[in-house]
Amino acid sequence: MEKVKVTRNYQITIPATIRGALGIKEGDVLEVYLRGEEIVLRKAKTSRPRIRLGRRLTLEEIEGAIDRGEGGC
Repeated sequence: MEKVKVTRNYQITIPATIRGALGIKEGDVLEVYLRGEEIVLRKAKTSRPRIRLGRRLTLEEIEGAIDRGEGGC
């Protein structure tokens, strides 16, 4: 167990060992909630944005684009 100090702005620094174990990086979003008398921080589950680009392609169209080298990468 590690201890952290609360600053006058009520901020804490998450110890490097914990950040590393959870893969927390600058800009990540954390959830915070109370569990009894405990403050719990956990990495927020992010969902990938769903994007509709247009009509669905058929397998033949996809394979044709691959054969023509139209990968776009």
